[in-house]
Amino acid sequence: MKTAHLEDVQSSKAKHPLAIDKVGIKDFNIPLVVRDLANEKQHSIAKVAMSVDLPADFKGTHMSRFIEALEEWRENAEEKLDYVSLKTLLERVRTKLDAQKAYISFRFPYFMTKEAPVSKAKAPVSYLCCFTGEWDKTWDKPDFLIEIEVPVTTVCPCSKAISQYGAHGQRTYIKMQIKLSKFSWMEEFIHIAEQAGSAPIYAVLKRPDEKFVTEQAYENAYFVEDVVRNVAYHLDKHEHVEWYKVTVESHESIHGHNAFAVIEKR
Repeated sequence: MKTAHLEDVQSSKAKHPLAIDKVGIKDFNIPLVVRDLANEKQHSIAKVAMSVDLPADFKGTHMSRFIEALEEWRENAEEKLDYVSLKTLLERVRTKLDAQKAYISFRFPYFMTKEAPVSKAKAPVSYLCCFTGEWDKTWDKPDFLIEIEVPVTTVCPCSKAISQYGAHGQRTYIKMQIKLSKFSWMEEFIHIAEQAGSAPIYAVLKRPDEKFVTEQAYENAYFVEDVVRNVAYHLDKHEHVEWYKVTVESHESIHGHNAFAVIEKR
């Protein structure tokens, strides 16, 4: 059966010839393999966003080519998602769509099995992570950014100081955006964040564990300002961190608002 010639509408002239910075797809779900310090690799599922720039003269981009490039990358590479494999995919997208610049992000849950402090009961805790790559033809190498969100417990120092019977605590979320000069394990940054709060979050706690964690948090009462400074201090000392932005948001338990603090390395 002969295939009739189909017009390539995307390559026709735009009515309003304005260059577009990014055009592409988002929220495309795929299975993913990522590097894991404890087990070498782990399987997850990612929401993928992919885009390219579009010159002023072209009406549209070829959206199907993003999926084709992604599937070719997944089929041909046994590699886990890392700097090298993301670089390969960026180059593939840029070439396939004949673009000046390509942008890709993978947002996925990353799991670490954590041991309760007293009972030693084990269960996985999930952390929301995002790997982002961007590469312009004029750059020697792509820009690579990792984002990790880590939940912790915090206890209010003011409440502890003025209350006779205890202090209010809350769930606090630490979001780190980091540019690295070399590969570093995500576990390193998760550890930095968990040590910055009053106490870490666990998936399973027996009564002796609850006592331990509650008392640990009470003895390490931190404002949101303390937490963001704790994280920034250790990121400043990390030899592979070129740039970072730390955002800490405390979901207040007795206030009708949240508290937040931000430090960005200039």
